[in-house]
Amino acid sequence: MMCSAYVGRSYTPYCHHHRSPQHTSLNLVKGTHNMFSEENTKDVVFAVGQELAWTDGPVEAWVGFILVSSSWPGFPMMLVRKDGSFEELFGVKKMLMARSLYPKPKISGPHEDLISLRGDIVYDENWAGYFAIKILRQPSADNIEAFLNVYTRELITAAYELGVAHPPGYPLFTLLAKLALGLLPLGSPARRVHLLCGFLGAAAASLLFYTVFRLSGSYAGGILAAGVFSFSRLTWQWSIAAEVFSLNNLFVGLLMALTAHFEEASTAKERSKISKLGAFCCGLSLCNQHTIVLYIACIVPWVLCRLFRKMELSLGHLLKLGLCFLAGLLPYLYLPASSYLNRARWTWGDQTTFQGFLTHFLREEYGTFNLAKSETGSSMREMLVTKQQKSPVIWLFAGMLCLYSLFFAWRANLDITKPLFLGVVERFWLQSSAVVAVLAGLGLAALVSLGSAVLEGSRVLPWLEWIPALSLVVSQVWANYSTCDQSNNYVVDKFARNLLSSVPMGAVILLRGDLPGNALRYLHYCEGMRPDITLVDQEMMTYEWYLPKLAKHLPGVYFPGNRWNPMEGVLPDGTLAFNLHRFLQVNKHKEVFVCIGLHEGDSTWKRSYSLWPWGTCEKLVPSDIVFDPGEWIHLTRNLYNWTEDYGSFKPSSWEAVANEEMWQARMKTAFFIFELAETASVTAEIKSQLYTFAYTSYKEIVNSYPNHPVNWHKNYAIACERMLRLQRVDVDPEVLLSETVKHFLLYAQKAEDDPQRKDILQAVKHLKKELQGLRKMREGLKWGAG
Repeated sequence: MMCSAYVGRSYTPYCHHHRSPQHTSLNLVKGTHNMFSEENTKDVVFAVGQELAWTDGPVEAWVGFILVSSSWPGFPMMLVRKDGSFEELFGVKKMLMARSLYPKPKISGPHEDLISLRGDIVYDENWAGYFAIKILRQPSADNIEAFLNVYTRELITAAYELGVAHPPGYPLFTLLAKLALGLLPLGSPARRVHLLCGFLGAAAASLLFYTVFRLSGSYAGGILAAGVFSFSRLTWQWSIAAEVFSLNNLFVGLLMALTAHFEEASTAKERSKISKLGAFCCGLSLCNQHTIVLYIACIVPWVLCRLFRKMELSLGHLLKLGLCFLAGLLPYLYLPASSYLNRARWTWGDQTTFQGFLTHFLREEYGTFNLAKSETGSSMREMLVTKQQKSPVIWLFAGMLCLYSLFFAWRANLDITKPLFLGVVERFWLQSSAVVAVLAGLGLAALVSLGSAVLEGSRVLPWLEWIPALSLVVSQVWANYSTCDQSNNYVVDKFARNLLSSVPMGAVILLRGDLPGNALRYLHYCEGMRPDITLVDQEMMTYEWYLPKLAKHLPGVYFPGNRWNPMEGVLPDGTLAFNLHRFLQVNKHKEVFVCIGLHEGDSTWKRSYSLWPWGTCEKLVPSDIVFDPGEWIHLTRNLYNWTEDYGSFKPSSWEAVANEEMWQARMKTAFFIFELAETASVTAEIKSQLYTFAYTSYKEIVNSYPNHPVNWHKNYAIACERMLRLQRVDVDPEVLLSETVKHFLLYAQKAEDDPQRKDILQAVKHLKKELQGLRKMREGLKWGAG
C-alpha cells in the first residue's frame, strides 16, 4: 500500500540558536527549486533578471551587481562586475556616486537617506550569479545577537583575561569584576562576579532609600522605593547575574542621591563640592552602560541652571566641572592598554588606533539603541501632585523618566509579542524602574503629609504609611521569589559542558552565536575545561582585527590569511582573505566542528566536505569518507547527559533556547539520514536502507520521550509515510498508516500557526481513507479464508 502524498523538506530556524528541523511544506508533486520564491527572498528589493523596483531600468543593463551583507558582519559592500572582477565600496554614498557603472537608484520615503540599506547575499552554487539586496525593516533572527545574548559569561571571560568586552567595552565593570575575581576567595569565577553584582544591586537600593528619605524625611517611603525596586522581577533577576545592569542601577541611584543632596545643600561651597562629585560620577557612569546618558542630559542642565540662578557658575567653575567629568572617563584608557598588550586569549576589537577606539566606543560594529517598540501607559501626574518644597527635583526625575521612555519607544523596532524579543527589551527598562520607585516613595510620603495636615494631631497616621509600604514589598518578594531563585539553575553551564565533553581530543570548534560562544569560552578560558581544543569564532574571523590580534592565542590552527571572506584573494585594502574551504584544507590535521551552524555566505566548504550531525553541532567531514548510518547513529546516540524536561523554561530565557537545542539534538541524526534518503543520488537499495534507519531512529526517540518538541510528530509521520512507499514485508502497513495519521493529527493540534496546517489535515483525510480501505481489504481476506 503506497501513500500518494509527498512532503517536502526544509530546515526552519526558530532563532539564531534555536532550530527545529522539520518538514514544512506539503505537496503532491515535488516542485522545482526557486531561489526567488516569496519564502526565500521575503525582503528582496531586486534580483538579477527581474525588473528593478527603484532603478532606471532592468538589471540586465547594468555592468555589475552590488553585494551587501548584514549577516556577514565583516563582509564589505562589493561591486562585482560581469567580467568577474570586484571592487570594495566603502560606504553607501560611494555607490550612489558611481554613476558611470550603473544608474542611480531612485529611493524615497523611509529609505531616502540609505541608512537602512543592508542585505544578505542570496546565493546558491547551483544558481551561480544570482544575488539580491534587501532592505531590513526589522532585525531578523540572525541579527538578534546584535542586541542581546548570553553576555554574562562573555563579560566574566573578558574580566578574567583582562580583555575587552563587546562594544562599548564596559571598562569599569571589567575592572571591578577582575578585582572581585582576585579578592573573593570562594567559588568559581562566575560565582564571584555574581556576588559582586548582587552587592552593587544592594548598594543601588540603598541609594534609592537615601534619595527618598533625603527629599521627604519618610523612612516608609524610602523602604517602599528600595524594596519595590529591589524585589521586582527584572531588578532581582539581573542583580544576581554577571551583567552590567546592577552597576548601571547603582549609578542611577547615585546620580539621584547627589541631585537630592545638591538641592538640600545650604552653602555655595557645599553645592560646588557636590556638583564636582556629580560631574565625576556622570563621566564614570558612562564607562559602563551608555543608556544613562539620557539621565545625564537632564541632570547636567538642571544643575548648571541652579548654579547660574544662585550666581555661582563662573567660567573657572565650569572648567573644573568639565575636568571632573573627563576624569570620570579615565577607565576608558583600559581599552587601548589591553588592546596594545594583547595578552588576553579573548578580546573584542582593536583599540590601539583612535578610529578603532571610536568604533568600539560608539558601538558601530554591534548596533545602537534599536531594541523594540514598547508602549508605556504609565501616567506620572498622580505621583507628582504634591506641594512639597522639593517639587523641582521631583519634576526633574519625572522629566528623566519621560525622556528615557520616549527615546526607547522611538528607537525600538522589535516585535515584543515574541518572547525572546521581549526578553531583549525589558531589561533596558530597569533604568526607568528606579525613577518610578523613587517617585512612588515620594508619593507615599506626600500622601501621609497631606493626611497629617488634614488630621492634625493624629498619631496613628504616621504608622499607617508602613502598611502599604511593607505590604507592597512583601508582595513583590512573594510573587517573584520562585521566578528569581536561580540556586539550582545550571542549564547553560550543563549545555556548555556537554558540548565541550562531546568533541574528541585536539578538535577545533567554529563557534557561531553568543549561546555556544560565550558559554564555551567561559568554561574553556576561565575554568580551564578542555585545554586541548581550540575555539574559533566564525563571526569574529570576518572582522579585520580578529586574526591579527588573536591568532597567536589559537595554537595548532593555521589561518591562510588575515580575514575570512567568501571571496578569496587580496582585498582592495591589501588584506589577504581566505574562504572556509581554504581554511579546512590547511587544517586537515584537525577535526573541525561547527557550533551552531555555518554562515550561509560562504558555501565553498561544499566542494570537498560534508556536514554530519554531532549532537547540537555538526562535524565537517571530507566528502570522500563514506557515511555509515548505523555506525553514526550508535556514535551520536548518547553524546549528552541531558535530563531537563522539555518546555520547562520561560520562552524568553536562554535556558529555554539551550534546552531546545539539546532536545532537537536527539533527532538530528535521524533527520540527516532522512535528508540523505530524500536527496542523495544513490541506488534504490541504499535509499531503502536510509529510510529504514531514519524511521527506526525516529520511532525510538518519539516513543522514548512522551513530552517532546512538536516537530518530532511531523517528522516521524513523514518517515512512516516513506516506509509505506517501500512496501517492506517486515513492517506492517496498517501500523505505518495508523502512526502517520496519529502523529500528523498530534502535530496539527499543537502547531496551529503552521501555514501548511490545512494541507496536512487534507492529507490526513486521504490517509484515513487508505487506512479504512486497507482494513476492509484485510477483513475481506479473513472472511474469504474462513
